[in-house]
Amino acid sequence: MIYTRSLVISISWAVLLAAPLICAQDVKASEATVSLQRPVAIQELELQSQRLVSFPLQVDAVSVSSIEAQDLSRYREFRLGMNLLAVAKQADMQPSEARVIHQRPAVIQELEWRPQSSLTSSSQADPVSEVLFTFYNGELFRMVVNYDRHRPEGLTDEDMVEAISAKYGTATRPEAKIILFSSFHVYNDSEKVIARWEDSQYSFNLFRSSYQPTFGMLVFSKQLDGAARAAIVEAIRLDEQEAPQREIEAQKRQEEENRAAQEKARLANRVGFRP
Repeated sequence: MIYTRSLVISISWAVLLAAPLICAQDVKASEATVSLQRPVAIQELELQSQRLVSFPLQVDAVSVSSIEAQDLSRYREFRLGMNLLAVAKQADMQPSEARVIHQRPAVIQELEWRPQSSLTSSSQADPVSEVLFTFYNGELFRMVVNYDRHRPEGLTDEDMVEAISAKYGTATRPEAKIILFSSFHVYNDSEKVIARWEDSQYSFNLFRSSYQPTFGMLVFSKQLDGAARAAIVEAIRLDEQEAPQREIEAQKRQEEENRAAQEKARLANRVGFRP
């Protein structure tokens, strides 16, 4: 009798212990399997751990990857590929302020922008003194950023690299020089690259000016920069080829203007001339 009562108690405890697991898994008690029947029936319920979904972890990984990706197509509010009208509007300038450097085989234009200085304090003033925007057939392909000589005063190369890397990611230190050409010429000033941030399409190049104690940044679209350089080379070649003919035409225009001025003076003096 005592053995029978103990058996009943054991079975009851086993069922009570299994009940929370049954509820937690949202399954029926009838789904439990009996693994032992003698001397005591112990019921087991297998927990389906594979039901846990790993999708949120995958989403988090994608989000982190997107955050870490740096946008090298922009410098501040200016995006490489913007048209002249959009850049001028963003800089609070008129498109007519851009100067045309070449007209064929492609239109090359430059727009020089000087940010307004802060009126509060020198520590909050804009560190950029000027930006030279260059356009290829109306598309922004190149920016030369010159920093104010006083705002970065005392900063080392490492200080500048650290500050810029906080926005654009890890820099490389190539043994290279960059051409800070004005579009008037194919090649002129070149500066040593301190650090570079780039991807397959865009390139940021930090340099220290050889002419004044300050830093600068050259930003460009690799695709458009290559096309623009080729167009500038061809434009200069055409200018040099056509230079003699242009000189002749300019001389003819000057001679015609001189003859017209002489004729005008002759007619005016002829009327009132008294011998």
